[in-house]
Amino acid sequence: MNALYTAEALTTGDGRNGHARSSDGKLDLELSIPKEMGGSGVGTNPEQLFAAGYAACFHSALRMIGRQDKADVSDSAVGARVSIGNLDNGGFGLAVELEITLTNVDHATAQQLAEKAHQVCPYSNATRGNVDVTLTVTDD
Repeated sequence: MNALYTAEALTTGDGRNGHARSSDGKLDLELSIPKEMGGSGVGTNPEQLFAAGYAACFHSALRMIGRQDKADVSDSAVGARVSIGNLDNGGFGLAVELEITLTNVDHATAQQLAEKAHQVCPYSNATRGNVDVTLTVTDD
């Protein structure tokens, strides 16, 4: 891979109960374990950060594919749900649901665009084979 950009971040404290900061200072936030996992839920958590990053990255890929296919993706949105849970082997795993909204194309076209975006999105390529990713295309 020929790297176009490299992001750097450092976490301090107690991992999920700590602090995260990017090398340029644009990301600077407190981390905490979600209440659902026994934590305070005061700060953000890695799953929220992953959801935001995946949604943004997939949305960019979707808009690029839309432009290539000359489809109207001007009124589009991508939401991400990232779940963490126990694996059978005693470790932890993630699952992702991406909700893709394309209001200016028919459902079949929206589904095709989403599938194409899933092939080029860097997050999709990184998770493929490791994380269950579900694409849900909505019309509203």
